[in-house]
Amino acid sequence: MEKAKRKRLAAKGWKVGSAADFLRLTPEEESLIEIKLALARSLRQRRQRQMTQAQLAVKLRSSQPRVAKAEGGDASVSLELLVRAMLATGATPKEIGKAIAVAQKGDALVAAT
Repeated sequence: MEKAKRKRLAAKGWKVGSAADFLRLTPEEESLIEIKLALARSLRQRRQRQMTQAQLAVKLRSSQPRVAKAEGGDASVSLELLVRAMLATGATPKEIGKAIAVAQKGDALVAAT
């Protein structure tokens, strides 16, 4: 958000902060959410190049709606399922690590602004 806009809102009594501030997330909780979202985005990109959600669901012994939730970053989806799904698309541990590293780089950029 622009500094001028932030200043105008604050002057009118609005509290300006991040979603993490509003939800009172700890830094660890915020990082976990960013990691899960980065894995979900990466999963969707990989899966779309290779197969349908239904095909991935069969590989995971799960359901298509569960794959959709995983790709959508649903909070009910575990890290384990996200990693298993990435592996099922052929991702290597190194590629999974890169997806996580992207989330961490994003945090550093947000913290710097």
